[in-house]
Amino acid sequence: MLGVLLNAAAQLLLKAGTNRVGEFAFSLDNIVPIGAKLIANPPILAGLACYGVSVVVWVLALSRVPVSVAYPMLSVGYIVNAFAAWMLFGESLAAQKLIGIGFIVIGVFLVARS
Repeated sequence: MLGVLLNAAAQLLLKAGTNRVGEFAFSLDNIVPIGAKLIANPPILAGLACYGVSVVVWVLALSRVPVSVAYPMLSVGYIVNAFAAWMLFGESLAAQKLIGIGFIVIGVFLVARS
């Protein structure tokens, strides 16, 4: 679960960082200025650090748990991110998303019990 939470935190931090930069597209003309803005952005750096630590945690988890059980658990990250994005960024959490989250919960439960 630590790896899932780190991965979810990484996504949220990257989103917060890109919100600071604003919408952009990479092109040959702006790759250096946009890249510099991203690299100098603390939430982006923190998100990348969370990804790095989550990889270490993931490798440790795979040394203990079958991948067929561990990998589906990453779906819990979608649930965490959906609710966190709703709370932090005001993103939509419509009925269709909630139904999908319900299916994820059921699927993860079934995999965990197998």
